[in-house]
Amino acid sequence: MVIYFGADHKGFNLKDRLKKFLNDQGYEVVDVGNDHYDEADDYPDFAAEVGRKVSLDNEKARGILICGSGAGMDVTVNKFPRVRSVLAISSDQVYDSRRDDDVNVLTLAANFVSDADAEKIVKIFIETDFSKEERHKRRLEKVVNIEMRNGITNPYD
Repeated sequence: MVIYFGADHKGFNLKDRLKKFLNDQGYEVVDVGNDHYDEADDYPDFAAEVGRKVSLDNEKARGILICGSGAGMDVTVNKFPRVRSVLAISSDQVYDSRRDDDVNVLTLAANFVSDADAEKIVKIFIETDFSKEERHKRRLEKVVNIEMRNGITNPYD
């Protein structure tokens, strides 16, 4: 599994901490930006890059995005086909989101999460498998159908 990271200036420091946290556990991490602290950067640029990467390899890739509120990143990345992002509010919520909804992108709000809680949430996001229960697969298929009806398709298919 490859884990793509993106963060704007508000999430920059937490991103570096979480990348190290995952690298130390042996995970492959790819940082798509920002690669330096820049108060003038824009969250859609990094969310879009993570969205593209996860959309192209949605079975194996995961993404982690961090900005101040988390909302901007989450809204942006969910525009990509086969990307299912959750704006994390707790480790329990992220567990349910992985098990039931097979989310493949985690969005964190740097302004509202402690470093310790962020590490716990990321660990659960990475280690929790999709349940593959029929009811959950059926619901996800309905989401894909909604994407297709609304013209949200992967240009690389």
